[in-house]
Amino acid sequence: MQSRFPVYDICKLADFQQEDLLISRFAVYLQKHKNLYFPHKHNFYHLVLFTKGGGTHSIDFKTFDVRPCQIYFMIPGQVHSWNFEGDADGYVIHFSLAFFQSFLLKNEYLDQFPFFSGNIDDAVIQIQPQFQQKVISLFEDIITESENTGRMGIDLLRALMLQAFILISRINADNKEKQLPPYNYTLLKTFQKLIEKNFATLKLPRDYAELLYITPNHLNAICNDLLGLSAGEVIRNRILLEAKRLLINLNLTIAEIGYQLNFSDNSYFSKFFKKYTGLSPEEFRKRTLKQSQNGTR
Repeated sequence: MQSRFPVYDICKLADFQQEDLLISRFAVYLQKHKNLYFPHKHNFYHLVLFTKGGGTHSIDFKTFDVRPCQIYFMIPGQVHSWNFEGDADGYVIHFSLAFFQSFLLKNEYLDQFPFFSGNIDDAVIQIQPQFQQKVISLFEDIITESENTGRMGIDLLRALMLQAFILISRINADNKEKQLPPYNYTLLKTFQKLIEKNFATLKLPRDYAELLYITPNHLNAICNDLLGLSAGEVIRNRILLEAKRLLINLNLTIAEIGYQLNFSDNSYFSKFFKKYTGLSPEEFRKRTLKQSQNGTR
């Protein structure tokens, strides 16, 4: 069944569309889109650099405190919402999946940045004081160029955005990542991409190990070494995340969600969800809706 979950595209969020791109000061964006407090998702990349504000924002049901000089990144399909206290400002950028593909030979170029991996723990970054002015200046350049109509302006915007991504990636580099064995790290990333495509139909580590041409034990060892989780837990966490994303779509019944995730019956889906979250699907849906309504008051 086709999901009717609230999904926003750039056209709906902008007064105009230019090469699948939206760039704005965040306070202006908020003023135009006050209805986006309720959990929703986008079909494009989304990032916000806060320069002012308080409160909270959440990505895939994990909540973060809003702080000045914090930046968060989201990939298409992730769910988020926010609950600000006082005035919030900064910069917001949306861009489509295709925005860089016509500019770069490597279609998967963005995948090398940890904050575009879909891992929530890598998606929210606090910019350290010694780098804050440099990052803010770069975002000001992006804003300025977005308001111009000079020759090759879109290409210059792409270059400035890539400069920002590389700079933020450098200043947030984790020394542990540099120590990872390249082969194992590549296998892990491939495993995660396979899960993203197949989590509804392939639910056992041995299924993915076969696709990777390694043994299930080897796959488990890699996941334990690099993530501190078994391969089965990595798969299960992705299924649970999708269940949560679907549960806040009030147009879908619990049975329909279980069906989309290929559970044999509604009872099995409900038991699975409660076992690993502590809540039944109905309880999770009610609690999330209540929290969202409280956040808009």
